[in-house]
Amino acid sequence: MSGERSEEPRSATEMANGAPLEPVPGREQHSAMGPPYSDLRASEEDGPAESVGSVSGSRNTLQPLQGEEDEEPFSTYFDSKIPIPEDDTHSCFSFRKLWAFTGPGFLMSIAYLDPGNIESDLQSGAVAGFKLLWVLLLATVIGLLLQRLAARLGVVTGLHLAEVCNRQYHKVPRIMLWLMMEIAIIGSDMQEVIGTAIAFSLLSMGKIPLWGGVLITIADTLFFLFLDKYGLRKLEAFFGFLITIMALTFGYEYVTVKPDQKQLLRGLFVPECPGCGTPQLEQAVGIVGAVIMPHNMYLHSALVKSRQVNRANPREVREANKYFFAESCIALFVSFIINVFVVSVFAEAFYNKTNMDVHEVCANASSVHAGLFPNNNNTLEVDIYKGGAVLGCYFGPAALYIWAIGILAAGQSSTMTGTYSGQFVMEGFLNLRWSRFARVLLTRSIAITPTLFVAIFQDVEHLTGMNDFLNVLMSLQLPFALIPVLTFTSLPSVMNDFANGLFWKVGGGLVILLVCSINMYFVVAYVMALNHVGLYVGAAILSIAYLGFVTYLTWLCLIALGASALSCGSTRCWAFTARPELVLLSNVGGDTEVTR
Repeated sequence: MSGERSEEPRSATEMANGAPLEPVPGREQHSAMGPPYSDLRASEEDGPAESVGSVSGSRNTLQPLQGEEDEEPFSTYFDSKIPIPEDDTHSCFSFRKLWAFTGPGFLMSIAYLDPGNIESDLQSGAVAGFKLLWVLLLATVIGLLLQRLAARLGVVTGLHLAEVCNRQYHKVPRIMLWLMMEIAIIGSDMQEVIGTAIAFSLLSMGKIPLWGGVLITIADTLFFLFLDKYGLRKLEAFFGFLITIMALTFGYEYVTVKPDQKQLLRGLFVPECPGCGTPQLEQAVGIVGAVIMPHNMYLHSALVKSRQVNRANPREVREANKYFFAESCIALFVSFIINVFVVSVFAEAFYNKTNMDVHEVCANASSVHAGLFPNNNNTLEVDIYKGGAVLGCYFGPAALYIWAIGILAAGQSSTMTGTYSGQFVMEGFLNLRWSRFARVLLTRSIAITPTLFVAIFQDVEHLTGMNDFLNVLMSLQLPFALIPVLTFTSLPSVMNDFANGLFWKVGGGLVILLVCSINMYFVVAYVMALNHVGLYVGAAILSIAYLGFVTYLTWLCLIALGASALSCGSTRCWAFTARPELVLLSNVGGDTEVTR
């Protein structure tokens, strides 16, 4: 940034007080999103210098420049924005407006229902019964609060999290953030591939091999790309249909098994776990890791941009924040109920069961899956494949097929959300424009390759066992989504009047610290269980670099939260400019966009 600004750098106090930043002369700001920003432009009567992005009257440097939309090569997001109807008859709350805002939250909630979450749910029920339902409730509430921050960032600034990171972080850290998010997205895509392959195997009673189910996932992605051409509302409706299928299928299992309602309510609202040991503790940690997905923060901050909101009008911004939060509450409540269905089914039917118990029942039912369960007294261990098999043994073939349909819906629903997450992350961090087809081809190829090898050369237990590894992999990426979203939503110069107050700064910081600590425990427990010295050494080396980067992001976050004493003053620090808070707030402008 040297040579581009002539004035003296301002102090951290000025930054913390939200003093507006002037645009950088001679540098064009790029938007990584394609649709017109007509809803962001000020009226001509206000003059060209009028604020288009700030609700406090000062220009928000994160907003795109006027006339920029004419330079966009092609649309990379939904082709049109949903208008918000006026409803003067209901001043406090309008269901018409809520309906117009409904969509992004439900697409976001799909990450709470992917095959990795379903497997974590059934294992929780089989290992701990109803005792960990309160952990699921707590994780969902924490997820809702974090999603609120991501949605507010997109609504207030008009940019999603990856775009803000691109404009605020230096080149090296933003590329590292991009790589971490790509790893998380590919891991999520692999879980979708695994879930789909297992669902097809169960539905065909093994006639479709696992590798065949993996290959079928190529076709389903192309189908969703085709569906996307019919418009945003139809796409949102289709995802709503898939969520409905999951609710009906897993709800059928719930009604069939008839869980003990008293035990269920006690497990939900009494935070205790009597008689729990290490397996139950690790399962509780796994629930938190499976529920809160890192790339979901980037996705939600982008999806909220699909509604027409005049960001120069504080009332409209507040209204959008209110309705998006209400919609997120409804969407995550639905996903929570579906997760409770799964936990309750396996808690009631299979808690404290042994392999011998299940083997005898499957053998008596003449099930082809009896061989999955050894004839010993070890505690039953289940996954999404064995879960369907054991339901079929105890409650008939209908329970197995309906379970498989639910898993198929869970896998398919995460296909396009992963696709959009990948597109937003790539375009936001790199200003690199790819068509959705090219983007899907890349991520799905990377996801399919290792999954296909495991499906061909190993059995279904190794395939489902990959879910544990993938949950660990995504747990490692959580700080790279949670820390940036807290950082930027706490900055008045970015969020203006909508910056986090003291409660959200302190509460958000503590929540993120708790979530990241829980996930680090999950990762350490997983690595220790590998029992290999070479892996321990490799993990130790990687952890040094990992913790160093997390410390760097935390350092900048603390400065954004008001700890200006941590800034480096007038001397250069860590090869950055004189004031780290200035790097954080003033690194506006993107690299030249590359179109492919």
